[in-house]
Amino acid sequence: MLKSSTCVAAALTALIATSAAAEGELNLYSSRHYDTDENLYTDFEKATGITINRIEGKADELIARMEAEGANSPADILLTVDTSRLERAKDAGILQSVDSAVLEERIPANLQDSDDQWFGFSQRGRIIFFDKENVANPPTTYADLAKPEYKGQICIRSSSNTYNQTLLASIITHEGPEAAKAWAQGIVDNMAREPQGGDTDQLRGIVSGECDIAVSNTYYFARAIRKDVKGVSADIESIGWVFPNQDGYGAHMNLSGAGVAANAPNKENAVLFLEYLASDSAQQYFSAGNDEFPAVAGVELAESVQALGDFKADEISLSDVAKNLPEAQKIFNEVGWK
Repeated sequence: MLKSSTCVAAALTALIATSAAAEGELNLYSSRHYDTDENLYTDFEKATGITINRIEGKADELIARMEAEGANSPADILLTVDTSRLERAKDAGILQSVDSAVLEERIPANLQDSDDQWFGFSQRGRIIFFDKENVANPPTTYADLAKPEYKGQICIRSSSNTYNQTLLASIITHEGPEAAKAWAQGIVDNMAREPQGGDTDQLRGIVSGECDIAVSNTYYFARAIRKDVKGVSADIESIGWVFPNQDGYGAHMNLSGAGVAANAPNKENAVLFLEYLASDSAQQYFSAGNDEFPAVAGVELAESVQALGDFKADEISLSDVAKNLPEAQKIFNEVGWK
């Protein structure tokens, strides 16, 4: 990941501090549903004098809404989670390219769209969790998860889950479709149960004894470290974790990101908001408020995130990964991953 630049950070702070003259408003379409994001919005409004009007909903619903609104859409920003949804928005023609020296400097190249239509602002590792008592030799790579020795042990979400779609797309990007299909088939063969629930439910599956191994995003586990999460926190000491592929390309990272709407009526304010999300203060909110990894290197991590330890992250371009999302869905269907 790129290191943050002191001079750019200072320029960004000055930009935000002197932008009150911009005033006006910003229409934010967001599928992020975290209460702690309130601080992000409040601080931006205080620093700039720009009023944020929010429309919240599920990502696909917001994308469809923006498509239907067309040139008359009031949307300035689409804020959502995972590369797959950001790429879906790009393919729908509802985002536009952004020319920003601040974003180019602050956000690592692998977390940006190749056409600068979306940018990642926080990251989550998709990693392996296991029952310490029952699993003496946990998988250390994604490929290991498909080995016959783990048959009947794995809990993982459905193929409709965007995090799994992007994970499989990343495997296609690294290893090709044939290897990716063999992996997906191996996971299906090793499932302890049919896919069900969210990432927290996969962790609960370890605690309940339904499975010995689970795949989940890091922030669900880190959250259970920071505060009480029913069915996880009370038994969290029994769960171990592995950042996969540490001797190879590293642990897969997905993201939360945003782009400027194609017909943004307040484009300057929209670009300023994206630049604000790349500031140190906003990046700290992503970590402290929602147990995520910042996109900008050098930003202090929350204690719950620090507890996960150091690791090697996959730095493959998520824009390249996004191109393989259709192939990933095709493979899921072919192997019967429900």
